[in-house]
Amino acid sequence: MSANEHRTVLLRGGEVHSPADPFATAMVVERGHVAWVGSEGAADAFASGVDEVVDLDGALVTPAFVDAHVHTTATGLALTGLDLSSAASLAEAADRIRSYAAARPADRILIGHGWDASRWPERRPLTRAELDGLTGGRPLYLTRIDVHSCVVTTALLDLVPGIRDLDGFHDGQQPLTGDAHHAVRAAAYAELSPQQRAEAQRAARNHAASLGIGTLHECGGPEISSEDDFTGLLDLARSEPGPRVVGYWADLDIERARALGALGAAGDLFADGSLGSHTACLHEQYADHAGSGTAHLDAAAVAAHVVACTEAGLQAGFHAIGDAAVDAVVEGSRAAADKLGLARIRAARHRVEHAEMLSPEAIAGFAELGLTASVQPAFDAYWGGDEGMYADRLGVERARALNPYAALLRAGVPLAFGSDSPVTPLDPWGTLRAAAFHRTPEHRVSVRAAFTAHTRGGWRAVGRDDAGTLVPGAPADYAVWRTGELLVQAPDDRVARWSTDPRSGTPGLPDLTPGNDLPVCLRTVVSGQTVFVRPNE
Repeated sequence: MSANEHRTVLLRGGEVHSPADPFATAMVVERGHVAWVGSEGAADAFASGVDEVVDLDGALVTPAFVDAHVHTTATGLALTGLDLSSAASLAEAADRIRSYAAARPADRILIGHGWDASRWPERRPLTRAELDGLTGGRPLYLTRIDVHSCVVTTALLDLVPGIRDLDGFHDGQQPLTGDAHHAVRAAAYAELSPQQRAEAQRAARNHAASLGIGTLHECGGPEISSEDDFTGLLDLARSEPGPRVVGYWADLDIERARALGALGAAGDLFADGSLGSHTACLHEQYADHAGSGTAHLDAAAVAAHVVACTEAGLQAGFHAIGDAAVDAVVEGSRAAADKLGLARIRAARHRVEHAEMLSPEAIAGFAELGLTASVQPAFDAYWGGDEGMYADRLGVERARALNPYAALLRAGVPLAFGSDSPVTPLDPWGTLRAAAFHRTPEHRVSVRAAFTAHTRGGWRAVGRDDAGTLVPGAPADYAVWRTGELLVQAPDDRVARWSTDPRSGTPGLPDLTPGNDLPVCLRTVVSGQTVFVRPNE
């Protein structure tokens, strides 16, 4: 524990979001934990006995956010390098690639992220020949926005012996998917120096801290990153101030996951791929593509993994997006419960990442088995709606059924919110807005429920029920925000009219109605240690 964590601090003169006192304006932090929450008048009794008094000047104090699904190194590389997520056309993407390559003549490998041809007027990705010309023939690895396919240069293919024989490689065609994609990703990341990796990880953690995020769930794995990348990140998070990092390693080899320091053999353990890349596994064919995606794990493999993890005291978890993949995870988890008993499966808090295409039966299965739905509301903001990518892939009717957060909550399914960054940006208040103003109205949830999923929900997803709220005894993970008027907001106008009544005893939150400014983070604190202060505040 640092000297900073031993300090006793009184924050006063603001709004403290706490279930212990819906009208709290002050808080005392001692030895890395919340010691007291209460009113301004009572704060006077503490003022002379603390090491520091912070005048909040009306600012809002909330628990720090938990982003429950992050790829930290890739996020840092996107923040500091070639990011095509805002490129509006193939031509604009080409210009950015050319400029980036010219500005970094000494780099052995060029890595970029974020292209989305479904948004471009050309409706196609860059070809290998085009990329070869833009980069001067250097290795380039460029992921689609969903990170489930990529375009590359010939020079990168030349670094991967046997690449042309792997599933997902189609000679002369981009993008690469499946095994071919995983192979070129491994080759590309192997070209990064340890210093480049650490710089990217620092950039990602610093950016997260600036957004009021106190904890990141790193979703690594042998097909996603490398063991050195994963252990290096965990070491960095232990040795340098910043958001804490909880590691998940997506591997059927549970002893390997344990040896690497992972909380679970979980995260992006692929049951299928993604909708954008036509690799999510569906019961029915895609609307705009021949085929119904790719199944990587069947129910028997899921059951074996859930049993092994439960018996080893580890969390199991799976990436499952399409309805066929989600059903395989539910069926396999139920088979594990039949073998070990439902209580043991529920107690283990196994996870499903993304969980986008959910039938009512699957939702009931999640609730029965205690499966946490680790979901990303920004996916709907990016790709939902009757004219979005989801509707292109599935048709409007199936697309409208995606990401049914209200039905999950009604069924009692534990929710943990995240970004899948760099797929969508680290942006916690934007994530809450996306959930509260879902493009499909019947899937909307209240801002309060969304806030819980992005704070306590992330802690509960790692087995901690004592954190994520500002109550005495909880870890002092909090953020201070400049924001407008607070209210108790619900997803339905008929509810919102009465729920703004302060006598409801529910602490207020910022108004996230689209068009309003989102809160600005002034300070982020993790275990009592300040990890971010906004300049000039």
